Amino acid sequence: MTVLLYVLGVLFVALGVGLSIGLHEIGHLVPAKKFGVKVTQYMVGFGPTLWSTRRGETEYGIKAIPLGGYIRMIGMFPPRPGDAEGTIRVSSTGRLSQLADEARQLSLEEIEPGDEDRVFYKLSVPKKVVIMMGGPVMNLVIAVVLLTGLVTLYGQQEVKDGAVVASVSECVVPASQAATKTTCAPSDPKTPAFLAGIQPGDKIVSVAGQPIKRTVDVGKLIRPRVGEQVPIVVVRDGAEQTLQVTPIRNTVQQVGPDGTPLVNADGEPVVMDAGFVGVSSAPVTALERQSVAVVPGILGEQVQHIAGVLLHIPQRMTDVAQAAFGSEARDPNGPVSVVGVGRMAGEISSGSIDGLDTAAKFATLVSLLAGLNVALFVFNLIPLLPLDGGHVAGALWEGLKRNAARLLKRPDPGHVDVAKALPVAYAVSSVLIVMSLLLMYADVVKPVKLG
Repeated sequence: MTVLLYVLGVLFVALGVGLSIGLHEIGHLVPAKKFGVKVTQYMVGFGPTLWSTRRGETEYGIKAIPLGGYIRMIGMFPPRPGDAEGTIRVSSTGRLSQLADEARQLSLEEIEPGDEDRVFYKLSVPKKVVIMMGGPVMNLVIAVVLLTGLVTLYGQQEVKDGAVVASVSECVVPASQAATKTTCAPSDPKTPAFLAGIQPGDKIVSVAGQPIKRTVDVGKLIRPRVGEQVPIVVVRDGAEQTLQVTPIRNTVQQVGPDGTPLVNADGEPVVMDAGFVGVSSAPVTALERQSVAVVPGILGEQVQHIAGVLLHIPQRMTDVAQAAFGSEARDPNGPVSVVGVGRMAGEISSGSIDGLDTAAKFATLVSLLAGLNVALFVFNLIPLLPLDGGHVAGALWEGLKRNAARLLKRPDPGHVDVAKALPVAYAVSSVLIVMSLLLMYADVVKPVKLG
């Protein structure tokens, strides 16, 4: 049963990824046809064609490698300045020039009689931008729809007043040994919390008569009371209980104003002598349905996180390589491939993550797809060919040059020859392939673990 659930989770995300790619390309296809551009192919995937059908002038199909998709528009690259439309010189020298000329020639060969005004390069700048932004915007719309459904129908975890006991230490261990000592010896003294009967899951209402608003309040009230008997009111199974605890003096790790444990420049815990009872606390959360007003904030946080990953992608990929070929752990907030996303989906659906009921599993899978679409949106905005952002940058550069020429009363500079940037596109494509292979390998040998 667990294996079946794992497979179902993988298939759910695989279908979601396929639909996301297909809708991304529809985001390009619809405005292209609306503006009169001839679209000869609409394909989901790359490589050999598994299935296709022709509707009018467009072939629709699915290819073998589900790592993307494309639509094929005629006339993506304009003739070189001085060349008659539909012709090309064959005397270019240098490999880079030849690459551009070959791509330009292939683009022009697709133009049949009557198609001369249905080419992409003749469109106005705004229309080019709309077509190329249609794909990323579609991914953004998918993410908004999924997130809206999640927060309005399922809900979102909201932090409430109080704190909940996350764990109870059985024996007294100095902070310097807490990370390495996992078992208690018979001679180790028991912690005050263990002796008082505090249990994981208890909600801490008050300490020494003072109400608990945040988790950091627990430490603030316990640490100054060495040797004092302190009443701690907890809620267990819906009923309040008052437990008497006497903090002992111990070496404990300091925490910041927000409750985050402090470490020094070497990553070692910053410690102090203070009252200690042996509990770690977590915020009290409750699942509550939200209004659509919270969606922009959630979306903004996800966009900011993914943009941060992309801005530091060289370091992130170095970390992935060190984890894949060394002993370092994977960063749970780092990049993953479709293989990693599939593994996460399998873990979620199969019950490998504790505390998730059926509804929570489905909601987590939907959230995973929403995050994937946000990533596709941000990634495709990178202003480098062959990504959509590269074509948008070319169109904007064309508009800037033409407006500047108009203001300076100079001749129209004509269309920007995007074909000249093809060497960059090939280089970017090569880097993306290497990155994808590295991430896939890392997701097999050392995957990111959830929970």
